[in-house]
Amino acid sequence: MQIPILSGVYSDASANFRVSYPLNLMPVVQPNGLDNSYLRPADGIVANGTGPGLDRGGIEWNNVLYRVMGTSLVRVSATGAVTTIGTIPGTDRVIMVYSFDYLAIAGDGKLFLYDGATLTQVTDPDLGAVVDVVWVDGYFMTTDGKFLVISELNNPFAVDPLKYGSSEIDPDPVVGLIKIRNEVYAINRHTIEVFDNVGGTGFPFTRTPGAQIMRGAIGVNANCAFMDQLAFVGNGLNEGIAVWLGLNASAAKLSTREIDLILAQYTEAELVAGLFLEARSDRGFQQLLIHLPDKTLVYDAAASSALQQPIWYCYSSSLDGVGRYRSSRLIYCYGRWNTADTQSNAIGYLTETVATHWGERVGWRFETPIMYGESRSVIVHDLELVALTGRAALGLDPRISTQYTLDGVTYSQPKWIHAGKQGDRAKRLVWMQQGSFRNWRVQRFSGNSDAFISIARLEARLEPLAW
Repeated sequence: MQIPILSGVYSDASANFRVSYPLNLMPVVQPNGLDNSYLRPADGIVANGTGPGLDRGGIEWNNVLYRVMGTSLVRVSATGAVTTIGTIPGTDRVIMVYSFDYLAIAGDGKLFLYDGATLTQVTDPDLGAVVDVVWVDGYFMTTDGKFLVISELNNPFAVDPLKYGSSEIDPDPVVGLIKIRNEVYAINRHTIEVFDNVGGTGFPFTRTPGAQIMRGAIGVNANCAFMDQLAFVGNGLNEGIAVWLGLNASAAKLSTREIDLILAQYTEAELVAGLFLEARSDRGFQQLLIHLPDKTLVYDAAASSALQQPIWYCYSSSLDGVGRYRSSRLIYCYGRWNTADTQSNAIGYLTETVATHWGERVGWRFETPIMYGESRSVIVHDLELVALTGRAALGLDPRISTQYTLDGVTYSQPKWIHAGKQGDRAKRLVWMQQGSFRNWRVQRFSGNSDAFISIARLEARLEPLAW
């Protein structure tokens, strides 16, 4: 019989059945004669340069990649060469947007503008502290957590205090701004308001009364534009924290119960400090990446729509799956997805050709749903992963393992097999004589980036015993 592989099951101390999502394996919707989808290794990360410090954010502007690394604004070439432009103080994650003439950087509570030659701080005292910045209709709009502040149309370095706006349907603080379809979303802690430019002599943006969303985000990095909508992590009053997709006065929940349980493991302070969202659309994927302090959760909207079920998986840069995903900010430029290391000054890019991260091996894992014997004992004669093998690097002889649990908590000793050397494309991944179970059983499969295989299906030869 065929056993599903896109998600599995385990249990916890609170007597919950929990969902296990693939680790460092990407579900790909592609009918192939074996199934309508498969699991392939998540993109690896290769280095091609070094910056002056840890990455704090980046952007593509005029076909050039810019990053803030340490306290420096830098230009990164296609070959990875880094040129320092100026100083951006602080250690916080920066926000970067651009107009026709300027690249704006919000960091350390300040606003800087770069015109391609000179980096200058906006020092108008009426600007106030800068939490976030967007560019819309010729204005740079910032927020200090209370007001919406705009620059002058003819001088982006000047601010008129008579042209302040505010987000007032709820007294919660403004935690961020984002522009979607040329409307500004003022993201508050428990509400979101939408503003449109109507002109006038004062603050030229007015609230769209019927567009507000009665949920908000937990912080400035807890939102991003995703498929022309607002994705955010947050909640309304008297709600638990979840993942939402907001548009047109409503918020649709993206997170499953399992994702909600994962988010609940962190305090709000931990999420505000260590979480950030970003989106990636490429090669048929529509990915929302939710970076957490010790892992990254990935939602694929395209795969979820095609398979008619929520498709989530996890990234981690460790061998055992417990460790932060070492990608700081994905920027599409030079025909590839550029990134930077969260633990060093390295810069690089994603690639399909390897599964290692910054030259180091990472682990992968997936589990199955419950195999239920309908109250009968079942003999497991063999298990086979039907996969594309023989793509390992030259000289490697990778191994992969399987183990099982009968209670969702404790697992058997792993059973190892060889996964095939380079060129061994006819290799079959079979585990023989896999014992028996009396009621139900969950199977786990593990390996690391040395075993560069794509898995199309899991076949199990089972024999139920008589009642």
